[in-house]
Amino acid sequence: MPRSEFLRSLRERGLTGVRLVIADHHSGLVKAVRKIMLGAGYQRCRVHFLRNVFAVIPKDSAEMVAATIRTIFAQSTAEAVRTQLDTVADMLGRQFPKVRAMLLEAKEDLTAFADFPDRHWRKIQSTNPLERINREIKRRVDVVQIFPNPAALERLTTAVLIEMHDEWIAFPRSYLPKGGMDSIYPTTEDHPDTATPPQGA
Repeated sequence: MPRSEFLRSLRERGLTGVRLVIADHHSGLVKAVRKIMLGAGYQRCRVHFLRNVFAVIPKDSAEMVAATIRTIFAQSTAEAVRTQLDTVADMLGRQFPKVRAMLLEAKEDLTAFADFPDRHWRKIQSTNPLERINREIKRRVDVVQIFPNPAALERLTTAVLIEMHDEWIAFPRSYLPKGGMDSIYPTTEDHPDTATPPQGA
């Protein structure tokens, strides 16, 4: 299914209130997000970005470069985050001009998280939550190993997702602190002309 069609199907099934989409830098997906999810920001996954950086530097420099880039995400204000990215780009650019170009080109997408409440920053800088779900599905698939047809694989995947959903319902928890969502999803009492949408991201 084309990415634009998939995103449209999510809207048709009731998805609203999306404020941020976190993904890797697949160009087709990014274009679809910006076309279909109007008003939503796009955060480029910092983990995937680092992997892209590792592809253009020597292996023995990976640890130093990664540690330097991580300082961007350790800042306490949005302004400091973006200033630090420029600083890191200049520092690394002396030895790795390709890394400097990558950082500056990705600046807007890498720092989109900084426009949200700082208490959420660590959770919205990467696709780690989705990666954990994918690992659990892969673990279950590896146990079965052989499937008679695609429908059987789909049934197992669906069962795993339902099980994970039920666990969150049975033991109520919130991935993002609720207090910090108030500025993202204002209540109808504060803004009577605006209905509060479901929490999308």
